[in-house]
Amino acid sequence: VQLQASGGGLVQAGGSLRLSCAASGTIVSIIYMRWYRQTPGKQRELVATIDTHHTTYYEDSVKGRFSISRDDAKNTIYLQMNSLKSEDTAVYYCNARSRSTNYWGQGTQVTVSS
Repeated sequence: VQLQASGGGLVQAGGSLRLSCAASGTIVSIIYMRWYRQTPGKQRELVATIDTHHTTYYEDSVKGRFSISRDDAKNTIYLQMNSLKSEDTAVYYCNARSRSTNYWGQGTQVTVSS
């Protein structure tokens, strides 16, 4: 499985961005797709999850502001990020998980200026 993330950039606090992650390869085995983020010196943090039933999970600090969705026809997941805060600044990573394997895409930088 290959994951291609895009959509990061620089935005002012209070603004919005939408990240995309396109999956290719043996995607039928994928159960969960997730967005993580990481800042320098810190562990990678789970931000949002969506499963094959479109059930979603969010980390507390992004609830009500971020929305994860998937377009199965395009094999793509999205992370709509609204009301962005400076503390959302991080490299965001797309992740796909099957029963046995974890796949990672390249990161995309999100910078929120205050």
